[in-house]
Formats: sequence, structure tokens, C-alpha cells
Amino acid sequence: MVQKLFTTFEGGAIVCQTMRKLKKRIDYLKNFGFAGESTVVAPGINAKMNEFQAALGLLQLKYADQVRLKRKEVADYYRIHLKDVKGIRFLEDIEGVTHSYSYFPILIDSEYYGMTRDELYQKLKDNNIFTRRYFYPLISNFSSYSSLPSASFENLPLANKISEKILCLPIYPELNKTALSEIIKIIIN
Repeated sequence: MVQKLFTTFEGGAIVCQTMRKLKKRIDYLKNFGFAGESTVVAPGINAKMNEFQAALGLLQLKYADQVRLKRKEVADYYRIHLKDVKGIRFLEDIEGVTHSYSYFPILIDSEYYGMTRDELYQKLKDNNIFTRRYFYPLISNFSSYSSLPSASFENLPLANKISEKILCLPIYPELNKTALSEIIKIIIN
């Protein structure tokens, strides 16, 4: 599945190859749960794509493989140059999986790195490099969910721990080696 490699201006596109049941569920969700003119079978929203969005998505789709490969080059560059930095970990590609390279998350162990995730985030931001603290804060910490038993800290120890360590580095096709070298230099120093 191609994820976040192309845009449809707003929203997105879902492709289901053989999953008819899932496709039907998605159709209900995107059309207020209607199964016919006057039959509602499930909760839903208005999430239909208009013609302009569809046309833009189809135009973007032509370049998805090219964009994915350029993003892979950026991910490979990060991996090569960050592999020996103590306290920085990242995911490796999984053999047999076609990755979209939508994100390049790193995990920062402040004990070994010497700086917290938030300190590195600020240091990069001070140098006009904009990263993202992904999955932070956790949804379970929002007031609308925090009172639920499933949202208690004890039920989500790993999620809470990772949410404090994860930082997604910039990754896009036009990110050149000069800019990448600057990002790496700041992280290493």
C-alpha cells in the first residue's frame, strides 16, 4: 500500500485489492453509513472525495514509485550516518516489505545520547530543521480519554515510554545531501 507518498489535496485514497468486506465497511463509513437510499446500517461520516481531489490523486500516483525511491535514498543516508551514534536507534527495512518511507523515526535514549528527545527537537528547531514528536502526547493523555481504564499509564507503559523518545526526522524527495549533512551534523554534535 502506498501511504502518504501522494496527495489528493485533502483526505486520501484507500486501495483494497481483495478485501471486499473491508471495502464495504469503508464505503459505509465514508457515506454516513448508508447502504441504500434510505437504509443506514452503520455509523459513518461524509468522507467522499470530489472530482478535483480524485484527479489530483491520479496525477500524483504516476510519481509514487519515483517519490518512494527518493525517500528511500534519504532513509538510507540517515541510516548510514546515524548507525554509530550512541543513544540513537532507528528501524531497519523489513525484507520482503515495500516501505513507503513516509517517516524516518528515531528513538533517543537520553542516558546514552546525552540529550533528551525534546532537547534535540529544540536544537534542530533553533537551526530551522523541523522535526516531529510523533505520537506525542499520546491520545490516552487527552482529557476526553484519560479517564478510561484502558488509558491508564499502567496499561500503556511501552507506548508512554516511546512517546517520550520518538522524533521523526525530515524526509521528502527534494531533501538534498547538503541539507541531510547539516541535519546529521547537528544530531552528532
